[in-house]
Amino acid sequence: MCGIAGRVNYLSRRPVDAAVVRRMCDLIAHRGPDGWDVRVDGWVGLGHRRLSIIDLSAAGTQPMSTADGRVWITFNGEIYNFLELRRQLEQEGHRFRSATDTEVILAAYRQYGLECLSRLRGMFAFAIWDQTRERLFLARDRVGKKPLQYLLDRDGIAFASEPKAFLADPAWVPEPDPQGIADYIALQYVPAPESAFKGVRKLPPGHFLLVENGQIRIERYWRLKYSDKVRMTEADAAAELRRRLSDAVRMRLISDVPLGAFLSGGIDSGAVVALMAEHASGPVKTFSIGFEQKEYDELPAARLVARKYSTDHHEFVVRPDALSLLPSLVWHYNEPYADSSAIPTFVLSELTRRYVTVALNGDGGDENFAGYDRYYANVLGQHFDRIPRPVRRLMANAAAMAPSNGNRRGLVSRGRRFLQAGAEGREERYIRWVSHFPHGLREEICTPDFLAQVPRDPDRVLLDAYRSSDAADIVDATLDVDVTTYLAGDLLVKVDIATMAHGLEGRSPLLDHEVMEFAARLPSDLKLRRNVKKYILRTAVASLLPAEILDRPKMGFGVPIDAWFRCELKEFVQDIVSSAKFRQRGIMRPAVVEQLFKDHVSGEASWHYQLWNVVMLEMWFRAFIDTRPTSKADVASSLGGLVAA
Repeated sequence: MCGIAGRVNYLSRRPVDAAVVRRMCDLIAHRGPDGWDVRVDGWVGLGHRRLSIIDLSAAGTQPMSTADGRVWITFNGEIYNFLELRRQLEQEGHRFRSATDTEVILAAYRQYGLECLSRLRGMFAFAIWDQTRERLFLARDRVGKKPLQYLLDRDGIAFASEPKAFLADPAWVPEPDPQGIADYIALQYVPAPESAFKGVRKLPPGHFLLVENGQIRIERYWRLKYSDKVRMTEADAAAELRRRLSDAVRMRLISDVPLGAFLSGGIDSGAVVALMAEHASGPVKTFSIGFEQKEYDELPAARLVARKYSTDHHEFVVRPDALSLLPSLVWHYNEPYADSSAIPTFVLSELTRRYVTVALNGDGGDENFAGYDRYYANVLGQHFDRIPRPVRRLMANAAAMAPSNGNRRGLVSRGRRFLQAGAEGREERYIRWVSHFPHGLREEICTPDFLAQVPRDPDRVLLDAYRSSDAADIVDATLDVDVTTYLAGDLLVKVDIATMAHGLEGRSPLLDHEVMEFAARLPSDLKLRRNVKKYILRTAVASLLPAEILDRPKMGFGVPIDAWFRCELKEFVQDIVSSAKFRQRGIMRPAVVEQLFKDHVSGEASWHYQLWNVVMLEMWFRAFIDTRPTSKADVASSLGGLVAA
């Protein structure tokens, strides 16, 4: 697990400045604290920051080349089937100088060309420079566990694991991209291929980018298929799923450094820990995080699994002083990012890194097996659609005017949101359910001048994802949308940034592409059985987990910012929304934002998600647009005393 960067001046053929590539690597040094190297040859430059996981020797140093020096690679990730692939390549006549998966990718590219991607099982983002063909080959793993950004200019292309690396080039002036900002306001993250920075693009998951003969080509090489369903009994499906999960966990235990697992109180991480215990030779190291607010605290549930498997268990508690993390969050997340669970994830990663270098997690269970309320809500919505739309609109209006108890997780709040979305079509209902600022509220809070600069309605991201899916029913279609948007753009970004900020590698067995492909082919009623979410996953792992874990309602990985904003952090938010800088942005109407804040503090409504969205956007502007940071200390300084350094 590492950080990669580089530049290929294929248009101008101007020599690459090695010092610039070195500074690009320095700006993402946290991703690879164990070493670095840069390789520059004329108009091509590749850089690398190394986090040593497999083959800790100097033989694993990158950028790495083939024996003849004609093909070079800089690679971030882990290929879990590299030993099997290596044996196949050796039978084809390839010889290896190291024990790394990096060299296996090089040989696979030599043997199979672009088709090598179909043979890689793992997480990856890499750049291969093929000197003979004068070809740059950028690729990203199937679901987007590892990031890859690129920047096109008059010389050619620059690329990096994080966009802050582009600050190394004095010719690049960071500017906000209106489309990226609008998408963020709606969704709480900036979805690929957009970026918050003008001119910067994200290579989408499951895609590769090829620069050859002066042309750029971007292609999708993988996506889930939901239409070709398996034919097997429920018992056989559960047994096959259990086997695939066990295999995925086993493969992710390969490491030359200490390894453990994140453990929440849910089914997904609990199942991962249980399967780790089956394969491990000693006690599994587990790490959990909780809160003083009981309704958000999963530590008691996590202890049940830890005790069952006698793990070496560690617990941490997040308190409101986590706000002091904000300079770190703004610096490391690069773009505005409003998923508040980044706070506990960041803290958990920092503390876990004190004990291990690799941590498995349960990410992907909800998006594979229908674990969110919105899947069941969409099924109910199909029955709700039988009510005439005018009546549904009256119900939506009545729900909007009803008083809120301020608890978004509560039954009353969920009922209000369901009724408000009831007048919409099925895709629009989902959009309203997941958007921070859905259509209508977005137009109310954003200025007309800003909206006039946005070429595409942010809702198109989700609508297009629905319309490109091959799924036959609303459950599978919504799972597909979540995998391609929310999972890739929010959850995987959160974990990658939080872990790599501390030199910790995160591994996600439930996001193994063979597990995901099997899950996609299962009938949707095995994922959502009436109102039982993740039905087949529960069945597959039932014997592994305490009954209390299987039966408890889903909590998610939220933080109590609703209460924090009314108490400990009230003055902080007030300072942001009333500041001259915020008022002068021209993006949001200050009066509307201040009213949201007043309504939240008074308890008349619950706007903490929206306010966090506003706060993180303003802090990003101050850190990356108002100034040109070169370190976390620069970000703390640019925030002008709003938070502790």
